[in-house]
Amino acid sequence: MPDELELLRRANPVPDDGPYYGDGPLDHRAERRLDRLLHREPAPCPVRRPRLRRAARPRLLWGLAATGVVLATALTALLGGPSPQPAVAAPRPLVVRAGSTPVPLALLADRAAAAAAEDPSGLRKGTHVQSWSMGMSDQAPPVTLPQETIVRWKPDGSHTELVVATDPRHPGRPVLSDEGEQPRPVADGHVISRGTYPPSWSDAPPEAPPPHDVARLRGYLREAASLHGGMTPGELLDAVDLLLDHWTLGARENAALARLLADTPGLNPAGRVTDRLGRTGQAYVHQDRSGARRMLIMDPSTGAVLGLELTATRAEPEYGLDAGDVMQYSAWMR
Repeated sequence: MPDELELLRRANPVPDDGPYYGDGPLDHRAERRLDRLLHREPAPCPVRRPRLRRAARPRLLWGLAATGVVLATALTALLGGPSPQPAVAAPRPLVVRAGSTPVPLALLADRAAAAAAEDPSGLRKGTHVQSWSMGMSDQAPPVTLPQETIVRWKPDGSHTELVVATDPRHPGRPVLSDEGEQPRPVADGHVISRGTYPPSWSDAPPEAPPPHDVARLRGYLREAASLHGGMTPGELLDAVDLLLDHWTLGARENAALARLLADTPGLNPAGRVTDRLGRTGQAYVHQDRSGARRMLIMDPSTGAVLGLELTATRAEPEYGLDAGDVMQYSAWMR
């Protein structure tokens, strides 16, 4: 097993090739992770919360197998052996309603533009998101922690963040926490972390406000994801994920994003779906060569992005991954 110093190196919250840290101040997640590494008392393992999605966004998830092994090794040390207390089970993938009529993205973009002409809702910095992700391992079952995060920014540039444990499949049921010396179940709504952060500003995406012009928005997302040249559909959806973890879009931004998505080949309309918060949306699916399938869920009237789900399309037995397994999801709220 790697020593603790090596694990700390691999838990670096500001990697040299990170998608945006080099262009400006750290965002709230990086600040919090850096604070944990610098100021928290030593723990049995430096990886305190098994949140692959926040620590390493799986733009090319299959390339992160080694990261999953490191995470699982650390979690095995934390949980005390290869048979840890059972974690919250992986959610089932969302299912498109049989017989539902798919709505083309071009039509959805037209609806979003019409809604923007009547809807005064504006852009707001901060997010309200329910999320879940899995850690892959060849030694132990995945350890998961569903959570809900609310980030609110104030006029002076400071912001607050509240993270609570939640299991959207079973509201009110306990979930697993790794706080303290031993993992233990905690009730839905248990506060994982609460923080207030001093003022900070950046004019680089995704900290800078997103434009509501399609061409400029494309460039914004490319810069936010540190991409050069064109974007594949998978890269675009990952950049959208990054955007929505920083901003709650207004009607004009929703319309621009819907039009950008409509102009992107490879996003196929699949039909109507009920998301993890009980909302009805239209699903658009992209499957890439790496074996990852992304399902984007959008509001059929306003074009707002409701959620994004990533599932495996082929088995990876060495990591305990079956075809059809959900690897991560996000569900955004206003």
